Amino acid sequence: MTNIVLYRKYRPQKFSEIVGQQHIVKTITNAVSSGLLSHAYLFTGPRGSGKTTIARLLAKAINCENKQNNYEPCNECSSCEEIMKGNSMDLIEIDAASQGGIDGMRELKKNIKIVPSKSLYKTFIIDECHQLTKEASNALLKTLEEPPAHTIFILATTEIHKMIPTIVSRCQRYNFRKLTIQEIIEKLEFICKKENIKIEKPALEIIALCSEGAIRDAESFLDQALNLSGTDKKEIKAQDIKDFLGLVETNLLSSFFGLIIEKQQSQAVEFLNKIINQGIDIQEFAKTFLNYLRQAVILKISEEKYNENSIISGLTKEEFEKLEAQTQNISEEKLNNIINFFMEAENKIKYSSIPQLPLELATIKSCGIV
Repeated sequence: MTNIVLYRKYRPQKFSEIVGQQHIVKTITNAVSSGLLSHAYLFTGPRGSGKTTIARLLAKAINCENKQNNYEPCNECSSCEEIMKGNSMDLIEIDAASQGGIDGMRELKKNIKIVPSKSLYKTFIIDECHQLTKEASNALLKTLEEPPAHTIFILATTEIHKMIPTIVSRCQRYNFRKLTIQEIIEKLEFICKKENIKIEKPALEIIALCSEGAIRDAESFLDQALNLSGTDKKEIKAQDIKDFLGLVETNLLSSFFGLIIEKQQSQAVEFLNKIINQGIDIQEFAKTFLNYLRQAVILKISEEKYNENSIISGLTKEEFEKLEAQTQNISEEKLNNIINFFMEAENKIKYSSIPQLPLELATIKSCGIV
């Protein structure tokens, strides 16, 4: 049998299992408990933040035959089981990216008229709804204005600014946020405990940082990391994660920053070209170095010490102490200027005929102000 990937295996099946988005969970569960349901919901926010998951949970909850606490799906009745298995006749999921034309909306309007086969409500989940064509959007708008009483729409999008305002105005809107690093780490720790995965805390921090607030991405990275442990289930190290994600070594970032602080202009430029010639991606280096500078700023203004709950994540104790020593030798104002130089350079890399030139100029400017 094909192995079930982690993000599917550990997709929340109850509202209590949702990570983050508590403001949304509370409002949705209150609506289910009271029966004050809207005919249309609009879930908007970044990828991997739980929009489709909560949409399916809502579809389960409103049709569950044996709800717990008046809102939690039991996951045991026939309606819940059909939705979890993906064969419910009363839950229709539409991907607007591939079915966003007028023909798809015409088919939807035909289905709306048909009463639910066994459930109380027929639920339509339209994913990436911003990709609906103009004609399809207008057809959906007419449907949203006067839908049958047995129908509930849940629209999900990552780009709400591309939707026509009239559709947005006819829906209850819920804004999803990116998950915090700590929230992602806690979910990964839960999965590792369940799967008996041995992994360092700094490795989980790196995965959380690289997922950029998307729990689904973090779970996919963890899935990839499992291959590193092999059949003997050896502990996954932070270095292993850096290697397979293609991340720039922290010691390289630290050495480069050290040369800038010491005003070693020619050595810094030479160091930059040396690591680029070794095959390190320029864009990735710029992105990672900016994050290193961000950590330096946070350390400079907060003066916090190394601990597991530190907002400066992904560093070992030794790396943290090295960064702490470096920030002692530079003012906050100069650090901010260096960040601005490299932010500007990162934006220019993709348009430059000589990709490393923007970074070289940022390096020279930075050495000139410290």
